[in-house]
Amino acid sequence: MPRVLTAVGITKRFNAFTAVADVDFHLDANEAVGIVGPNGAGKTTLLNVLAGSYPPTAGTVTFGGADVSRSNAADRCRLGIARSHQIPRPFGNMTVFENVFVAASMGAGAAREQAYDGSIESLRLCGMLAIANRKAETLGLLDRKRLELARALATGPQILLLDEIGGGLTDAEAAELVTIIRELRGRGIAIVWIEHILHVLLQVVERLVCMDAGRIIAQGVPEEALAHPAVVEAYLGSGVT
Repeated sequence: MPRVLTAVGITKRFNAFTAVADVDFHLDANEAVGIVGPNGAGKTTLLNVLAGSYPPTAGTVTFGGADVSRSNAADRCRLGIARSHQIPRPFGNMTVFENVFVAASMGAGAAREQAYDGSIESLRLCGMLAIANRKAETLGLLDRKRLELARALATGPQILLLDEIGGGLTDAEAAELVTIIRELRGRGIAIVWIEHILHVLLQVVERLVCMDAGRIIAQGVPEEALAHPAVVEAYLGSGVT
């Protein structure tokens, strides 16, 4: 598979605190990679650097062969890198459809007709067509998570960055998201997924990246990565399940 995203030597400091230290990361086309680690391991900071929400203090991010290290999140979204947030923050007084349409037209810069068609398709994929005219503020947690996913999909991404999209859901609710994400993989979208609910994550990803204290301590086939001595030590008592 061709490589679509490469990050080399990524370091992110906040004043004297180093959140991510000299991390190398890559993602191939149609690959699904999980990122796990204890709280404070640097997972979300790394995702923010990949998404363009934070510029790296050092290192480079390459997407499709082009250096996007200094491109912001809006520019990367238009290039094909979309993300969901751990805590969904939809426009509460807008309908579900309007939320997705804004993402398609503003986030992706799509023309009106294309944005409309893309919004409908994203809602269909996420099982939300039946509630497209509901105000977002009336949604429960699962539907807010699905709306967060639909908004990201409406931008037409090549890469989807997911930040603990299963957080707060029951196993049955998380299984609904797994079904959607599996279908996205079948459409050629590459996935990077941070998740604390390990048994949910392992239903989708084929490679696992394990972080601790801002560094990658192991990666590879999930079973092998989780059995690495450094991972066992880092996770002992961490609450990762």
